Amino acid sequence: MTTVMEDVKRVEGSEIKVITGTGAAAYGAKLSRVKVVAAYPITPQTAVIEYISEFIAKGEMKARYLTVESEHSALASCMGAAVVGARAFTATSSQGLALMHEIIIWTAASRIPLVMVNVNRALAAPWSIWTDTQDSMTQRDTGWMQVYVENNQEALDMVIASYKVGERVLLPTLINLDAFILSHTSEPVEIYPQELVDEYLPEYNWPYKLDLSNPTALGGLPPKFEDYFKMRIKLHKAHEKALSVWEEELENFAQAFGRKYEHVQPFMLDDAEVAIVVYGAVSTTVKAFVKELRERGEKVGVLRLRTFRPFPEQRIVEALRHVKKVAVLDRAASWGLGGIVAPELRNALVKAKLDIPVIGYITGLGGYEVNFKLLNLMMEDLTERDEHVD
Repeated sequence: MTTVMEDVKRVEGSEIKVITGTGAAAYGAKLSRVKVVAAYPITPQTAVIEYISEFIAKGEMKARYLTVESEHSALASCMGAAVVGARAFTATSSQGLALMHEIIIWTAASRIPLVMVNVNRALAAPWSIWTDTQDSMTQRDTGWMQVYVENNQEALDMVIASYKVGERVLLPTLINLDAFILSHTSEPVEIYPQELVDEYLPEYNWPYKLDLSNPTALGGLPPKFEDYFKMRIKLHKAHEKALSVWEEELENFAQAFGRKYEHVQPFMLDDAEVAIVVYGAVSTTVKAFVKELRERGEKVGVLRLRTFRPFPEQRIVEALRHVKKVAVLDRAASWGLGGIVAPELRNALVKAKLDIPVIGYITGLGGYEVNFKLLNLMMEDLTERDEHVD
């Protein structure tokens, strides 16, 4: 596993800590000056909240920690805190994320810019604590933005950036990191000076916050059918706007902190004839595999997706329009259809009138290891495929 510490100039006054992905996410919340945290512990998310509770207990983080009886209550509490003007944060995993589903929909439709870290873990049954992305992918149509990180530094950085973007477009963000591969693996992470983060991320100000001196209602019954429809149209347009706002704010992030992030990350893709599309921590393994293929003279590249919602169609098309074939590595399934990312990516290429075969591969479910042996089998199969396969 590699880290983003390579070839990056440290910010003056920053500190390097060797910490887990859960710790990095917690530091992101701390640096974002979150005021309310509510969460229910679930393996492997628990350490995120343990870090934060320790920050609060030591007086290093001026926030209110709410103990609740379930993940459903945790997100409801964060929603309540946010609508009265407090920047709120929570974290969960797997069955906990599934239990939140009702409030996940409420939060997005109410246009509340919460940030939630999800430590990707397989859904039951059978019972599993290992990683795949079925938990977060099942929430793809709820109205939340979704980001998949590759390493621990990115886990910290995306918490800060998600608040900045979400508070501009009024949308919540789900930040996803792989269970154990990132959550319990330690890497060097740069902790930025608080004053620099404060310059990048101003004080939270939700424009519709509830105020006792000016009573209003939230989420009530609209008087006309078309009012409901109009609100849903605005939610969709907010996602469309978010693509450009993300790009703008990530450029500001790069200027402030020295790290450049984009919706998609090409790797050895310029002259590639075959592209492997991947997301999350397994991207590091796939990049190392492609470097080995290149040494054997095979023209293969990688396109790593960082943003999944809103779906960056234009950036994907720009990156892949020259390749002859695309393999998509999904770590989740849409039962009865096939993969989840593969059909969406194929749709983007078809809309752009690009006749490029997209072959979907579902693997890594329940923590099944995605290694070079498995990737070689995929490449052998790929050579025989010339048509779309889910």
